[in-house]
Amino acid sequence: MIAPTPPAVTVFRDVRPFGAAEAVDLVAVDGVLAERVPDGAVPQIVEGAGRIALPTLVDAHIHPDKTAWGEPWYSRRPAGSLPEYVQGDVELHRRQRTPLAERAHRLLAHAVTRGTRAVRAHVDVAPAFGLAGVTGLAEVRERLAGALDLQLVAFPQHGVRRTPGAGELLAEAAASGLIDAIGGIDPAGFDGGPDGTGPAQLDLLFGLAEQYGLRLDIHLHDRGERGLGPLREIAARTAAAGLAGRVVVSHAFCVPELTGPPLAGLAELLAGSGVGLTTVAPSAHQVLPFRVLREHGVRVGLGSDGVRDSWSPYGNADLLHRAHLLGWTTDARTDGQLADCFALAADGGAELLDLPPVTLAPGSPADFMLLTGECLPQVVVDLPPRELVVRAGRVVAREGRFTG
Repeated sequence: MIAPTPPAVTVFRDVRPFGAAEAVDLVAVDGVLAERVPDGAVPQIVEGAGRIALPTLVDAHIHPDKTAWGEPWYSRRPAGSLPEYVQGDVELHRRQRTPLAERAHRLLAHAVTRGTRAVRAHVDVAPAFGLAGVTGLAEVRERLAGALDLQLVAFPQHGVRRTPGAGELLAEAAASGLIDAIGGIDPAGFDGGPDGTGPAQLDLLFGLAEQYGLRLDIHLHDRGERGLGPLREIAARTAAAGLAGRVVVSHAFCVPELTGPPLAGLAELLAGSGVGLTTVAPSAHQVLPFRVLREHGVRVGLGSDGVRDSWSPYGNADLLHRAHLLGWTTDARTDGQLADCFALAADGGAELLDLPPVTLAPGSPADFMLLTGECLPQVVVDLPPRELVVRAGRVVAREGRFTG
């Protein structure tokens, strides 16, 4: 008779969940927090030394295939329109010397060291790139398994209607079994076609999602009615197709323009249809009114967007820093407002990606980070180093170094 495998038990001694005044021990048993060490188990002990324990974070929107992070400096040319930015992607892609998978792995392993447990990665699918981003990020997903959950979105950055062959590549990606979601972009504006309405793009996207059982995550930069019209149509199609909880609209720059009853009405529509949103806190006039949206039941996540790519020299794949920027752009001043910004980074993306919440209570995934600080709001403002990052009860990063 084969003896049962003993549980993997680690005790993280003397830590302060969410910055509590009293320190406790966190007991991880086979990747889940437990009330106590099982009888007969011999735990590994990790000394917390009074550090704060906080849930690890979920980056709901990042473009790791485009990144030049860690590469020689790239001088970006001026760009003022979406087609110009898209052309910049192609130019940078041609200049890169490090393979895409290696660059993406470097960036996402760094994200783990900063306390990220999961990401939704948008990878460009276009004739200029083929499926290189999909296959490259699928490789990265395998390399980081156990340290980072990685969802892949096949994203037609160059448009479907305006770029011949892009739709066929999306279908090929959907059939490959390598992706989790189909992406889209501005169906009434950038990819609206001659009629300016864009139903053909949404027909393709929803058709592929239903045929292959995939999620949808659609970039929407358009403002005013050009953005709101497609957003309402996406909500209607989501409800009709029974895809509640499986559709996300990223950026949605048309939403921050609304206030009062119009905003509340749109929020009710999105919540009722099960369409979620992501924001990247780019500026005060573009960040989503996430508190109002969440009060109405809309799932909202936070992301990094591009990280040192052709669009921008900024970004660092540090989602705690992104929560800091969210607080900055929304003028968060009180402890509660700062805690809201952290919660969007920790809980908002987890909801969108259908991941279990990290509560640091028994039964919660043993996914957390330890850092030195006074309290949660102070951590959001001061951004202390993540001294230890734990995934499923296992240390995956220590003192800023990825241990895998």
